[in-house]
Amino acid sequence: MSLSTAASRLTLAAMLSLAASFALADSKPLATVDGQAITEQDVDDALADIGSGLPEKLDMPARRKYVLDYLIDLKLVSAKARAEKMDQSPDFQRKLSYYANKLAMEAELGKIAKDADTEKAEHDAYDAAAKAQPPQEELHARHILLPDEETAKKALARVKGGEDFAKVAKELSKDPASEGGDLGWFTRDRMVPEFSEAAFKMKDGEISEPVKSQFGWHVIQVEGRRTKSFPPFDKVKEQASRYVQQKAQTDTITGLRKDAKIERFDAPPAPAATSAPAETPAK
Repeated sequence: MSLSTAASRLTLAAMLSLAASFALADSKPLATVDGQAITEQDVDDALADIGSGLPEKLDMPARRKYVLDYLIDLKLVSAKARAEKMDQSPDFQRKLSYYANKLAMEAELGKIAKDADTEKAEHDAYDAAAKAQPPQEELHARHILLPDEETAKKALARVKGGEDFAKVAKELSKDPASEGGDLGWFTRDRMVPEFSEAAFKMKDGEISEPVKSQFGWHVIQVEGRRTKSFPPFDKVKEQASRYVQQKAQTDTITGLRKDAKIERFDAPPAPAATSAPAETPAK
């Protein structure tokens, strides 16, 4: 054996020994219960399970200490339950099967999401969404909503006479959702047709004649306009990632359902009532 070969083998042995020492350090128990170890990983798993139910005021060291105490109690009480053969009951076995299936499903869906979430898939999803939402014109406007044309004309006379539009709206408008009549920025489809048709024909700073809609009579003031463009990729990368992952998971489940023989014996659900929500001239 050459010196170089011997040195290589010694180096490899040292690396393996070092790796083993790291593995031992990672699995070093935080506690033992009748010889059964509780490790950092056990605490991490339990924290992921019950952490959301812990008091928010607990800092992380206190949370981990709480979870370690919980795991000690868990081992003690579960050992007692097994000694009493409670784990052999049909009820226990049914629940055990449920949680085993749940964990397996979560592991599989997690793998599917990870494999699907590539940079290309995110960009493809972004491009499709951007194509489906071309640039749209948006207006920023205020309105005064009144019950009849006569009252609307009186309000119009006041603002044309120099009174502040927001002040008059705050005093007279029947729209409780807007402050000083402010509707913020909106696209044409956000408002009822009569309102949009009038508002989008107006110039910046212009005040309309009273406009009738299903809600009453509107006096409209346009404050500005802009083009609403689809946000850049970097701004919605996280949403694109979630979409790609969820779509992959949904497609997998849909495919599995299609290929499986599923028989259901429960009563079909009652048809849901379908009623279109009324449009409102609000933000």
